Amino acid sequence: MQLNDLSPAPGSIKAKKRVGRGIGSGSGKTCGTGHKGQKSRSGGTIKPGFEGGQMPLQMRLPKYGFSSRAGRVTAEVRTSELNKVDGDIITIESLRKAGLISVGIKRVKVMLSGEVTRKVTLEGIRVTKGAKAAIEKAGGKVIEATTAEEKPAAAKKSAAAKKAAKAEATAPATKQAETPKAAAPEDDADPAKQDDE
Repeated sequence: MQLNDLSPAPGSIKAKKRVGRGIGSGSGKTCGTGHKGQKSRSGGTIKPGFEGGQMPLQMRLPKYGFSSRAGRVTAEVRTSELNKVDGDIITIESLRKAGLISVGIKRVKVMLSGEVTRKVTLEGIRVTKGAKAAIEKAGGKVIEATTAEEKPAAAKKSAAAKKAAKAEATAPATKQAETPKAAAPEDDADPAKQDDE
């Protein structure tokens, strides 16, 4: 067999459509673009979703849901990948050095997928129940990360404190005006009257 004997499989290469080659071809004069108008011109494309200037459908409908920014800095690691990390203590930094997570990742969760073949200790990494059982079965242990960071003092108001502050602000000011003031006690003896006597 020679190289010149080789050829593509039948039907694997389709001939390019040649337009503007006579009316007998079916794509002759207007080349399939129709008569006049923006869409028949060179570069006359219209962006997807454009409705001629009226408010398009995707802007008329209300927005729904949101995209969490926490997902940008969170990664998942399989239990089988823990075997690739050097050392017995595995942290986020050691996972980064092993090339299992990227530089911007700040939180990691280990999922049960595959076996753990050696004894490892996880520090500051969250794990699922199944992954924790697999790690402990291999003789390792898990020291999980703290659940949440401390919030600023301004945002730490309890519900009771907020409710009390709201009730105090909405209390009617007329209540204080209606309460009668205590009368000043009269002097038992007027000094001017005593002098006259």
